[in-house]
Amino acid sequence: MRVHLSERSRTAVVAGAGAVPALVCVAMVPFRARIENTSIALLLVLVVVSAAATGVRWAGIVAALSGAACWAFFLTQPYQQMIITERADIQTAALLTLVGIAAALILWGRRKRHTHANEQQAHLSGILRTAGIVAAGSSHTEGVIEHVADQLVELLGIDDCYFDSDIQNEAPAALVRDGTVVRRGRDLDVERFGLPTDCEIELRVHHNGVTRGRFLLVASTRLALPSLAQRQVAVALADQVGAALATHDRSS
Repeated sequence: MRVHLSERSRTAVVAGAGAVPALVCVAMVPFRARIENTSIALLLVLVVVSAAATGVRWAGIVAALSGAACWAFFLTQPYQQMIITERADIQTAALLTLVGIAAALILWGRRKRHTHANEQQAHLSGILRTAGIVAAGSSHTEGVIEHVADQLVELLGIDDCYFDSDIQNEAPAALVRDGTVVRRGRDLDVERFGLPTDCEIELRVHHNGVTRGRFLLVASTRLALPSLAQRQVAVALADQVGAALATHDRSS
């Protein structure tokens, strides 16, 4: 299950990621004469990796920069100055920064890929569930339509969705077959600016080249930023409704 952090929570995580390496360095000050600086640097790398593991991209990067700066300030001579005189300490500081940032980016990227894979699996499961309902041959097409409408609301992050059998009047905006949202002949950058909030968005329901109706998507009170993959899944779900309507027409 994907956990969404609020902006305040993300800010708190980043702030903590910057503070913890500083606290570690301060705690090591009484022992700096007896412990190798490289050993402390390795400890700071672990702190950076832990910060990166939170999944907040900037947490790991901030921890790496904070760790390198505090390590240089508190644990290298001359102490309490942002000056490093020993060549070995300069190399260690540079490596601490680079390794920390690299670890942060790698872990963040891996977490993003894992989240994306989970989302793709959820999308596929939604299509398969709907296909199963259609394949079962249910005569209650209203149930299929309601099921898909609910999925579309959740999938696209919109306010409402309802089915309309009247296809004579086109809506100002439309979600078309390839997942593009078109308004007045112009493709919209949905992932950057979101779905239109001032009009309904039409998603036509097709089966074997025949239009069977349309879903009207409403995103009037929130900024909905569905990805291209999510919009393509929405089209596939609408096609399942088209198949259900075609089956119902043949059996009636």
